[in-house]
Amino acid sequence: MAEAIRSIGVTEVTDYRWRAEYGGLKGDQLKRLKEFKTENARIWRAVSDPTLDKMILAEAARGNF
Repeated sequence: MAEAIRSIGVTEVTDYRWRAEYGGLKGDQLKRLKEFKTENARIWRAVSDPTLDKMILAEAARGNF
């Protein structure tokens, strides 16, 4: 096993971490998890961008720039 992961350029630590995180998932479940992570990141950006803009405008209005 160690030879196989070294042959594809993955360290044993990375293999261990992947197995711990994704070990029990099937292919379709893994694909769905990746879709959820992508959607979650998109939602966080959608929420954080307006919040950041609001904070910048509030600080500029106070003259703290």
